[in-house]
Amino acid sequence: MKYSAKEMIKNRRSVRTFNGEPLKAADKAKLEEHIRDIDNPWNVPVEFRILDASDNGLSSPVIKGEDTYLAAKVAREENYEIAFGYSFEEACLFAGSMGLGTVMLAASLSRAAFEKVMDLKANEVFPLASPIGYPSDKQAFLEKTMRKALKADKRLAFDEVFFDGDFGKGLSAERAGAFAEALEMARWAPSAGNKQPWRAVVSGDKVHFYEEKSMKESPLGDVQKIDVGIAICHFDLVMKENGFSGTIINREPGIETPQNVCYIIQPLHFSFFKISIR
Repeated sequence: MKYSAKEMIKNRRSVRTFNGEPLKAADKAKLEEHIRDIDNPWNVPVEFRILDASDNGLSSPVIKGEDTYLAAKVAREENYEIAFGYSFEEACLFAGSMGLGTVMLAASLSRAAFEKVMDLKANEVFPLASPIGYPSDKQAFLEKTMRKALKADKRLAFDEVFFDGDFGKGLSAERAGAFAEALEMARWAPSAGNKQPWRAVVSGDKVHFYEEKSMKESPLGDVQKIDVGIAICHFDLVMKENGFSGTIINREPGIETPQNVCYIIQPLHFSFFKISIR
């Protein structure tokens, strides 16, 4: 099943209120087939599972009407957080194309129950999961309250997160050229606490991605690297959909960074290269 990443990103919203209908067997089978083949630019394996909530004692106090969860685990290897974010978001976008609702949850989960059913091995981590099902026609009061508190429908301005050549000059959509739409879709990525930690510098035919740290790392790793991975997923899928091909390379660009901004992988840095147009 093919889907438009642009359309799914534009229409994407976090769903916390479901109608209670069990996931249909055909929808579950279609989703299972897709998540078996999800990869990411870092070739880090991310193992997905579709879990029955009641059979496994899974729950979240901020979710209503859920029947099923999509969960994933990953080994703590180089780039695992950013690769996990990329792969999990691609799974959520595909689910959205099927009419299913999702929302990424980390802290507000019955974590012990999830970790037990995920059967974590040595060096594996379970960063987050998402309820998955059919959205309710009406949002619960708690969901409305949370969306308002998080300012879920707002994002930082384009020139506050994307920069022209270096961090001293905000980037305009006009100057972004062929990267403009993909960067705009990256700007609308979801993130923990809606902190929006991704930053990018456009330099010629390259886009250098960075992380602006505003949260402490947890035993699960750097949660905000997961968020940057989600934004890169949006960027990468939209660039491909727009007819561009490129690759991610590890190369220090030598751009001076603000004090709280760091490369997403140290001491290396990822750059997107536009190499051809179909």
